[in-house]
Amino acid sequence: MVKGNNISSLQDQNQLAQAQQSILHLQNSITQAQSHPNKQIIDQIKHSLDRAEQSLSQAEKVTDNKQALDLAKQEFEQQKQLFQEVSSAKFE
Repeated sequence: MVKGNNISSLQDQNQLAQAQQSILHLQNSITQAQSHPNKQIIDQIKHSLDRAEQSLSQAEKVTDNKQALDLAKQEFEQQKQLFQEVSSAKFE
């Protein structure tokens, strides 16, 4: 894929959007766990963490928009931290 053409640019944007969507899903799951924690939600969060991490990895390979990617990574790290707090407080 050649960088700079319109098709690759759209694919790059799509990959980054998928990563952002995965992080949003993760955030929603964590919010749900904060108010109604149970094993099913914790398992869902673990799955969401994996998907978000994979999406970020893919976006990192193709996107030229480093600023948006850095913001997505930062949000992902914040969500990971929140998950650690929720899971340790509720299930240990």
